[in-house]
Amino acid sequence: MAIRFTEENIKELRFRLEDAAMKCSERCLYQSAKWAAEMLDSIVPAEQYDTDPDSPMDLPDAPSNTQNPYLRSQDSLEASLEAQESYKYLLAKSYFDTREYDRCAAVFLPPTISPVPLTSTPPKPKSRQSLTPQKGKSKASAYSGVKDHSVTRNPYPRLSQKSLFLALYAKYLAGEKRKDEETEMVLGPADGGSTVNKELPDLARGLEGWLAERQEKGLEDRNQGWLEYLYGVILLKGRNEDEAKKWLIQSVHLNPFHWGAWQELNDLLASTEDLNQVVKLLPLNIMTLIFRVYCSQELYQATEDTYQSLSELEMIFPASAFLKTQRALLYYHSKDFEEASSIFTDILVTSPHRLDSLDHYSNILYVMGARPQLAFVAQIATATDKFRPETCCVVGNYYSLKSEHEKAVMYFRRALTLDRNFLSAWTLMGHEYIEMKNTHAAIESYRRAVDVNRKDYRAWYGLGQAYEVLDMSFYALFYYQRAAALRPYDPKMWQAVGSCYAKMGRIEQSIKALKRALVAGSYYAEDTSQVGMGGPERKILDPETLHQIATLYERLGDEEEAATYMELTLQQESGQVIQEEEDASSDNDNDDDQSGTDAQSSSRRTRKSSTQHDEDEDTWHGTGVTATTSKARLWLARWSLRNGDLERADQLAGELCQDGVEVEEAKALMRDVRARREGDE
Repeated sequence: MAIRFTEENIKELRFRLEDAAMKCSERCLYQSAKWAAEMLDSIVPAEQYDTDPDSPMDLPDAPSNTQNPYLRSQDSLEASLEAQESYKYLLAKSYFDTREYDRCAAVFLPPTISPVPLTSTPPKPKSRQSLTPQKGKSKASAYSGVKDHSVTRNPYPRLSQKSLFLALYAKYLAGEKRKDEETEMVLGPADGGSTVNKELPDLARGLEGWLAERQEKGLEDRNQGWLEYLYGVILLKGRNEDEAKKWLIQSVHLNPFHWGAWQELNDLLASTEDLNQVVKLLPLNIMTLIFRVYCSQELYQATEDTYQSLSELEMIFPASAFLKTQRALLYYHSKDFEEASSIFTDILVTSPHRLDSLDHYSNILYVMGARPQLAFVAQIATATDKFRPETCCVVGNYYSLKSEHEKAVMYFRRALTLDRNFLSAWTLMGHEYIEMKNTHAAIESYRRAVDVNRKDYRAWYGLGQAYEVLDMSFYALFYYQRAAALRPYDPKMWQAVGSCYAKMGRIEQSIKALKRALVAGSYYAEDTSQVGMGGPERKILDPETLHQIATLYERLGDEEEAATYMELTLQQESGQVIQEEEDASSDNDNDDDQSGTDAQSSSRRTRKSSTQHDEDEDTWHGTGVTATTSKARLWLARWSLRNGDLERADQLAGELCQDGVEVEEAKALMRDVRARREGDE
């Protein structure tokens, strides 16, 4: 969908973002306020800034700035209540800003009992069960309120929505703080599902009563969306995802420029199908488009539509670091590391103290093996704030690249001590434990990563690797399949699935999975990830995967098919295109709808090969001689000898001698060929 924005639209957008930044800040939703302020700043033209305020030149007569109509309270009753509570609100907010959450909540909601148990008797285990995900009805009713009673009562006094939100949000954060304190060390005995936020059930019941009372009185249209958002967050913590989705959608309808609600809604989406269903229920505005781009990036959908939508948004927000980060992450997911690194470098030059998403940049530099650049980024991050989770992950990646895995784990643990829900740290710590051969700690780290974000294919893949190390192929296969479902165009995922099937003796399914890896792994000789460029028909197939398929056919006793795939393996040396390659690429039923995205899944390698591409057939090359193609040549030489094709066997053995690979075997074959010929004479 093309965006057509007039000056009036831009003006209204500025008003809405200014309103969102101020109201989020008033309610202590500082991350959402920061996002709105950054987006607002990215659309303000540079000409409006006075670069030399001391200049004696008179400023031209300009109309005074129009007052933002959204900053005025639209509801007279709410405005009256806010005016009455203004002093108390200032007191509560000052307590919140000093992290005294219980005192903040007590300003508007005086406590009836102490939040800390006064007896030494441990709490009953029954109170814990409502927080763990259960099957059936118990899961759905975790925080759905008091369903056993016919009437749900509003327990809160008559307060403005702004004051009530601040008080309840403070109670929620107080519970989270106590939960983190009880959890103690990362991956310790109390870290996991055993410690819970004890404030959640009361908050859920209270909010349900408040919202039900508003509905009974017909005041739903006068709700502001903040309390709906908080109720959705609490339901999400209780694993009541359907109800949480409903309230979060209602929240973004009432308050569309609150970015925190969109982020929580994103956490509920597990696939592109979920995204397409939710988008139909969302308001038609620019925030829905931003949300769709953000979710597509989170779901690894580096499609042409995503890039097109992102480009349209960048025309409205030309200086937005957030949108630039989304583009960089899309390139990262497409394995175009050079381009992603370039964008992150530009962001770092423009905003050297910006630490957001710096952990992703360190992952890119790690994969590229760029140790000097990674050390430089680690120094910048440490100088800015050494106690930010992003900084700890950057430093951890640096030590991992130096193969100092114990130090890397120490920094990832520090990141998790600062933020238990920091996804990158859990996944990266799992990788380090795999390197240290601590499989059980790796499994626990990956499990926690999946709990934080079930869309993290790296954690699912890591779980598969860990169980494969333990020779538990059934478990490994399950996790590899989850990873492949998230990254259907990544050949590495399908190779892992095929390897598991082969270990389990399910040869036919292994062959199917490896053929899927062939389709995903084939890359065009020209970069097609750029909009408007069409790729040529020819492609190189992975010789290693072809050789594995041939070996599996040999295990099935189908030597003709094995020989075909060995020939294909051999022909990747020169990059020749023959009909059999196209047939091999289309064996899977779903290949037709994948062909457009195959090039994007390997665009980094595509970019490299595009520099060598020429329209002249003779100047374009394949992989050259490799150990895998030499194995295929040796197999074909033996097969030709068995089938009496002495000329072909002699030719292949001679090529092996020239390549300097398997020379002794090749000489023995040539002796056998000579012996056969002499016998025939």
